Amino acid sequence: MNRIVLVLVSLLALNGAAFAARAINNDSEPRTLIVSEGGSRTELPIAAGETVEFCPSGCFVTMPNGDREALTGKETIEISNGKARIR
Repeated sequence: MNRIVLVLVSLLALNGAAFAARAINNDSEPRTLIVSEGGSRTELPIAAGETVEFCPSGCFVTMPNGDREALTGKETIEISNGKARIR
């Protein structure tokens, strides 16, 4: 019985990581997002053509053009021509 509970808890923990926001930089130059999560603010550099996952449990993101959005952790941000679009 304890083994089953341990396996279920492990699976739930792994599934939680699958629900992270993603950012895709379609530009030919690097872009930076500013992520505010849990009281800390971090710059997230994204290289040209790179896709990164972040923000598994909700955060605020400042886009390259200065717009600020609240994320739940399930969104995808696409950056093209210096502009970000949330899907």
